[in-house]
Formats: sequence, structure tokens, C-alpha cells
Amino acid sequence: MTCSKIFILLLFLLPVTLLAQIRVGTLIIKKHEVYDIGQSDILVADTLIMLDSSRLVLNKLKRENYLRIGTAIIGNRCVIDGHGINGKTGRAGKSGVSPTVPCSSGLPGGNGGRGLDGTPGINLFLYLERITLRGTLIIDLGGGDGGKGGDGGNGGGGSPGTVHCFGGDGSNGGNAGPGGNGANGGTLTLNSAISQKIKDMIGKQILVRNGGGYAGSPGRAGYHGPAGLGPARKNGKDGLPGTESASGISGNQGKINFESN
Repeated sequence: MTCSKIFILLLFLLPVTLLAQIRVGTLIIKKHEVYDIGQSDILVADTLIMLDSSRLVLNKLKRENYLRIGTAIIGNRCVIDGHGINGKTGRAGKSGVSPTVPCSSGLPGGNGGRGLDGTPGINLFLYLERITLRGTLIIDLGGGDGGKGGDGGNGGGGSPGTVHCFGGDGSNGGNAGPGGNGANGGTLTLNSAISQKIKDMIGKQILVRNGGGYAGSPGRAGYHGPAGLGPARKNGKDGLPGTESASGISGNQGKINFESN
């Protein structure tokens, strides 16, 4: 027995409260409206009507979501949104302090933090009996992009020297933070008695976007702190710039599975 058929059996055996499903007779998503299924990861509807440019947002905190639809009537440029969440930019390193006391060296810049990884696209199990498409339907299960690495902080400059001491040395810049990894695209598993009809729509009226997320780019290395200048060439030394870093890794393409009732 396939996973999808096991799910269908459980759908009717387990209590509604346990599954936290949304169960409606007819769900109409108006033109340009966004309908979010919230904390649920299961939507059961006898009829789903999506008017032009409407959007159905899946629960992105759950790895798998389930849509069981009797009849779907879809307008143009509609979207089922199960795209992963993009990673946030890494923390930026603090800039080093440039002292005001004569003949003192600056303090080094802090290192940039690593960009956060994106989250995977949703694995969507779509159970569909009938569909009428009046335009294009986008099923977006793409992986989230990796976050950019944090910039390294700039090194503090040395303070000026005097006739009695050399100018302070500039400090080193902070290292750049590496980029976060892009996440994998989700898998669409479609179970329908009209699977062949839907297969023919894929790439034409039904556009499945489940590519992997892009790798996050590295941050910028911190600039070196300048040397403090003194009389009679009693100058300090410049600091060194921070170290460059690397990008993250891109996510992998998801899959499309077809199952027949």
C-alpha cells in the first residue's frame, strides 16, 4: 500500500481534532486574495475555487502538507505556495574601536556570522478528483535561499603618536561570514483518477516550481585599521584586512510523483 493510500485511510479513521485538519464544503479564494491554512497541514474541500491571482499558502512549519480536493476550479495566475523560507543574513561583526589616548593601537573588528540556511520546500500530497483550469496554476515548492554571510567589522585605527612615542598600530579587520546553504525543493505527489490529464497540463497550464534554493553569498571582509601617524615618521603599522569566506551550497531539485486511484 502506498503512503498516499495509507494517508487516505487515516484521514477517515482518525479524529478531526487529532489531525488538526481544515474541512470545508466549498472554499472560495477571491481575486488577489491570500488564504493561509495557518497551523493546519491538511485541507479537505469538496470544491476549491481559486479566482484570478489568488494564493493558497501552505503551512511552512510542517515538512509535509496534504490537500484533498473533490473539484478544483482554478482561474488565471493562481498560486499554491509551499516555498521554503529564505535564510537570514548573518550577523555583522562590530567595528574595532579607535582609541583617543595617544600612541595606542586600535581594537580588531569582529568576525561576520554565517548566513542562515534556507528551509526546504514543502512536500505536497495533492489528492484531486476533477479540475477545471481557466489559466495557469503555479505550484511553488522551491527551496529557500541561503542567507548572505555577515560582513566583518572594520579594524580600529591607531591613535596619533607624540615626540615621546610612536603612533598606535591599526588593528585587523574581522573575517567575512560564509553564506548559508540553499535548501532542497519539495516533492509533489499527485494522486488522481485523471493523472494522465494532469500530466499533460504539467509545464503548460500547471507550472511546478520546485528547484533548490540558491546558495548564500559570503559577507565582505572587514577593512584594516590605519596606522596612527607620529612626528618624525614615528608612525604605527597598518592592520591586516579580514579573511574572505565562501558561498554556501545550492539546494537540489525536488521531484514530481504521480499515483492513480
